[in-house]
Amino acid sequence: MKHLRDWLFTIPFLLTFGLLLVVFDIAQRVARLFGPRPHEYVVGALQVSLVRALALCGTRWQVQRSPHIRPYTPYLIIANHQSMYDVPIIGALFFTNFPKYISKKSLARWIPSISYSLRRGGNALIDRDDPAQAVSAIQELAAQACARGASVVISPEGTRARHGVLGKFHRLGPLALLKAAPDIAVVPVCIDGAWRLSQYNLMPVPFGIRMYVWIGDPIPRSQDEDRGALLTQCKELIRAALDNHRQAAQLHDQRGE
Repeated sequence: MKHLRDWLFTIPFLLTFGLLLVVFDIAQRVARLFGPRPHEYVVGALQVSLVRALALCGTRWQVQRSPHIRPYTPYLIIANHQSMYDVPIIGALFFTNFPKYISKKSLARWIPSISYSLRRGGNALIDRDDPAQAVSAIQELAAQACARGASVVISPEGTRARHGVLGKFHRLGPLALLKAAPDIAVVPVCIDGAWRLSQYNLMPVPFGIRMYVWIGDPIPRSQDEDRGALLTQCKELIRAALDNHRQAAQLHDQRGE
């Protein structure tokens, strides 16, 4: 019965999801005619819409956001990675910070809205088999962020964590990003529950998933900082947020609340 219920709510969600991608693909192309900033607002609206569409599947949200996060301020956002839905989640919560993403090149083709945004939205497209190219693209993205007041999102795990387990943080890309944008504050972000949304590759989407997002305080930068230690600090903050949330959720379930 649960599987049937999941499908009953997944079908209208998938129809809505597909329609949003088609409509916003057209909207992006029109907005791009007026410059990069109008395009960024349309991309932000797409991400907000994709997140809100999850209400069709009964998805519930808990967001803990630092009060020190300011709009229209560039940040280097270091986040864990659980699913493809991490991108619209971060994009929606950092709408006015205009986040840019680091993506593999294959996603920049054939996907309505997503591919156009990746190609024309100032994101970094990397070849995972070519570390030198990846580092160069990340450095170029950081320079653009500094020049335009945009933010950059990087997931040091590099790939989605199965079953929500925090994976190993790769250092090459994140350290290149930190080095290339030494004046931009770092914001650690923890997402939990997103892996459950895509555990069946959206076929179906489980009903009633509880989503949790923690956005930490911006970490200021310094000229003499240890970038490796900063990356480790972000990982430990994300791990702590993940552990605290899961312990609280387990206690909540035990009490039957």
